[in-house]
Amino acid sequence: MLRSRCCYCVLCSLLGLLLALLAFLGTPGTARAQGAKPGPVSFIKDVAPILKENCFACHDAKKRKGKLDMTTFENLRKGGINEDPIVEGNPKESKLHELLVSKGSNRMPPKEAGEPLSKEKIATIDQWIKEGAKLDKEVSAKADLMRELRIRWQPPAPLTAYKYPININALAFTPDNKQLVVGGYHELTVWNVADGKLVKRLWTRAERAYGMVFLPDGKLVVAGGRPGQEGDLRVYNLDAAGRDVGGVTMLDGVQDKNVLVKELVETDDSILALALSGDGKKLAAAGCDRLVRVWDVADGVGKAKMDPPIENHADWVLGLAFSADGKYLLTGSRDKNAKMWDLVAKESVLTFPDHQNFVYGVAITNDGKTGISVGEDGNVRFWQATDANKQIGKQTKVGSGHSKGIFRLAYRNDPKAPMMATCSADFTVRLWNPMGGTLLKTLTGQTDYQYAVAISPDGNLVASGGWNGEVRVWKTGDGAIVQTFNASPGYVAKVEVKK
Repeated sequence: MLRSRCCYCVLCSLLGLLLALLAFLGTPGTARAQGAKPGPVSFIKDVAPILKENCFACHDAKKRKGKLDMTTFENLRKGGINEDPIVEGNPKESKLHELLVSKGSNRMPPKEAGEPLSKEKIATIDQWIKEGAKLDKEVSAKADLMRELRIRWQPPAPLTAYKYPININALAFTPDNKQLVVGGYHELTVWNVADGKLVKRLWTRAERAYGMVFLPDGKLVVAGGRPGQEGDLRVYNLDAAGRDVGGVTMLDGVQDKNVLVKELVETDDSILALALSGDGKKLAAAGCDRLVRVWDVADGVGKAKMDPPIENHADWVLGLAFSADGKYLLTGSRDKNAKMWDLVAKESVLTFPDHQNFVYGVAITNDGKTGISVGEDGNVRFWQATDANKQIGKQTKVGSGHSKGIFRLAYRNDPKAPMMATCSADFTVRLWNPMGGTLLKTLTGQTDYQYAVAISPDGNLVASGGWNGEVRVWKTGDGAIVQTFNASPGYVAKVEVKK
């Protein structure tokens, strides 16, 4: 398979790095390599980023390869099986230098983990050791270096114009059904549905948005992060005042507290799934750390209360959904299972394993009787969500139609007119009757993998976003196209000239 939902932390990050390299050659942490004035080497600014990128994956508090944890300065200096790997003032006598320059099997990072460090990076570490291997005064020896680096990192400003189309992992209709919020590169973009016009750009710390929901008060909750770096759940006010640039309102969601109204949680890797209960009183988020977090937001996000995290999966959590009564939470995971959690009893109710592959999205019918899950196997699977006749978790139907993996499931939780939409690697979007499990419509015309899908609050529209940045909006009634645009501001597709 060329691309899958795994692009969260591989292909998406590669694309992000390419965009960043093209536009932001002056980002923090690279100044020394770009010919900055020589001076004392800072551990936290110059050395720690190199260690994070090349060493932490094997030498963190959990894996401790060689009994070495490098994620705090204190533990780094304690060393592992070789004791302290640094001889202050003498890089050539330091075990750390020896391992970095080794040509043998003991080279760090090991060959199976990647290329050796560049001469420039090794020279930076050596110079730091030569200067006494000092720790910056403002950093505690016991401090979590991942957190310290995260605090100091500053996001790049949004691109003025995209040179390459942006992969769309999340989009959402505004409560009035008139606009679409689309995830971009360190930003959210807002587009008119009627004319496809860009009207707002909101700068975000997160490189990618993976989930969006509007709260009852109109605030937008966004789940996202930087793959392998950090994850976050932040709340924005799209109606805040901004500055006008060529008819587009620019909003600062990084520093302006009128725009960024709340940060609910920050994690060490991306948050990939987000759900809001039907009554708007409970919010759930989950992602790469496998933890499911649930907040009580009945009194607003300003007074949000988080329950103890739920750890019920062995791998990334990719999909979330509340039952109509808010008592149960469904989850889908890269561990190939869909599960249901009783939020009242604080216990797992069932596990549905029939996909035998990544489970990307979940839902549950309004009556609470049927669970629905989609995944890499390309099937929409319906299964018993109640204990009727002791058949809980048993598959009742398989909805066919998609020929490749299904990346998203959008469910309109309306008792009178429930509706479900799925998007796939087969370039299509499909509409379903979730109660009967029947396929209603197949929407075509897209030219790439479809990673995001959303149904408008009134149920009259459905939109999808693809790998190539294209967004399409259809009427759910007759499947007619309403709008098509590329959600990469300023991007101009290259036209191939046939010779």
